[in-house]
Amino acid sequence: MNRRVRTAVLTAATAMALSAGLAAPAVAVGPVAAPGGHAATERAVRATVADGVPGVTLTVRRGHGTWAATAGVGNLETSTPRSARDHYRIASITKTFVATVVLQLEAEGRLSLDDTVERWLPGAVRGNGHDGRRITVRQLLNHTSGIFDYLEDPGFQQTYMTAEGFLKHRFDEAAPEDMLAIAMKNEPYFEPGASFAYSNTNYLLAARVIEKATGHDYGDEIDRRIIGPLRLTSTSVPTTRVTLPRPGSRAYSKLARTDTGPTYDVTELNPRLAYGSGQMVSSSADLNRFYSALLRGRLLPPEQLKEMKTTVPSSRETSRYGLGLVDRKLSCGVHVWGHDGGIHGSNSDAVTTEDGRHSLAVNFNGDWSGSTDAIIEAEFCAK
Repeated sequence: MNRRVRTAVLTAATAMALSAGLAAPAVAVGPVAAPGGHAATERAVRATVADGVPGVTLTVRRGHGTWAATAGVGNLETSTPRSARDHYRIASITKTFVATVVLQLEAEGRLSLDDTVERWLPGAVRGNGHDGRRITVRQLLNHTSGIFDYLEDPGFQQTYMTAEGFLKHRFDEAAPEDMLAIAMKNEPYFEPGASFAYSNTNYLLAARVIEKATGHDYGDEIDRRIIGPLRLTSTSVPTTRVTLPRPGSRAYSKLARTDTGPTYDVTELNPRLAYGSGQMVSSSADLNRFYSALLRGRLLPPEQLKEMKTTVPSSRETSRYGLGLVDRKLSCGVHVWGHDGGIHGSNSDAVTTEDGRHSLAVNFNGDWSGSTDAIIEAEFCAK
């Protein structure tokens, strides 16, 4: 999922305890093995915690060196600091992994980006103007399909994004077909190929295409094709595991559309609801390794990497969307490639330069404030 999901407290007493912990912007800095300074990045991290984010963990990889910083806390009740090795939910960063597997399958001749969704998932995309016979796999990956985003459905939002709904349904085991049915109850945003609209339904369907083409769960294919070969030891596609691996911090949300009010611990949830749009768990070091390998051509042949980097205008003036990969132009003219992701209690961003030599991955363990953009600008644009 890539919507900033908002959430809040189980009891008034807990709310007071959690809110009291928001005030510590101390920064712990790891050894600077990468060339160049990171003073501006440190300041941006401090500012994020001062803005109300409970805690931040960040790792930078430049050349063969790494640098890490943490700030704030990983647990508002105990004031335990965040760790540079924290596992966290990466939400929509999952989309880059899914798109990579689809492109690997294309390189192997097992599917084509120009295949229709109907070819792989007969009858799945039908209803209220949706028609999988007119939508291609490519259009799923670059969000030009027009398919309605199930996260935008009022009933879904009431069930899973409000305080009352989330606390009741956080462990639901809904199937991807249930989420797809919610999307199909709504009208598409536009005719296929006519525009861009970010939709998590697209990547639910892309994950199902992987499963139809391979006969395996999409998570197993990510594990076999990406996680294993790159030795991403902190990365996984959990099925219905509701807890995070250790080390890991608690995740907090307001469960509301405002940044005020009580704060809830939303660490435990069933990630299968996000499926191919945002199910994965990783760490900052692993995300840097993944995006660096991807941009350096270690995961895709040149033709498929070129396809992935072929972009369309997105909803943001400063970025364009490829196939599960965002090209972001920073204020200093530098381009970085990657993806961001937001799910209950977690906001993350991972980017790398086109040559794969300078990468940054950052996570906030709160979903209602702070700017990953400011941190990225500081790292790549500060003199």
